[in-house]
Amino acid sequence: MAMSDSKKGFKDARKVPMRDFSQSLPMALLRAREAVMRQFRPNLRAHGLTEQQWRILRALAAVDAIEVTELARVAFLLGPSLSRILRDLEARGLIQREVDARDMRRGVLSISTKGLKLIAQVAPNSEAIYASIARRYGARKLAALHKMLDELEQSIGGDGEMVSDADE
Repeated sequence: MAMSDSKKGFKDARKVPMRDFSQSLPMALLRAREAVMRQFRPNLRAHGLTEQQWRILRALAAVDAIEVTELARVAFLLGPSLSRILRDLEARGLIQREVDARDMRRGVLSISTKGLKLIAQVAPNSEAIYASIARRYGARKLAALHKMLDELEQSIGGDGEMVSDADE
């Protein structure tokens, strides 16, 4: 019996000289992210928040005001998703949108008092979860991981050119 074209393509794909799928860096980072977020999601859900909404609120709490495009960049969200999430957060009174006084075409966002109060409610459990992760993984290892991830981002970020003087 002849193999279907789709099965042939799949079999041929396995011959491609690539590292095992589970050993790819993007997959390892996604698995680690999922393991971490699995710890935080119940706390966010208990306060009626999604991960993306929480990222936005945290980003807004760190600044006085920010343009939408900059918020998309720092919160790692695409424009269409961000627009929908911002509408929801604004309707709930958690954020404020104002016109930029320097450029009337641009809008700036800030967190509202209600948004800050929500962060204050979420924060204690969030910090307890973070402390639990640090205890289980190790505070030093977690600090080293943060440092290595920052270094990885710096070495391959920016103009796309790989810059490294570290051991491979």
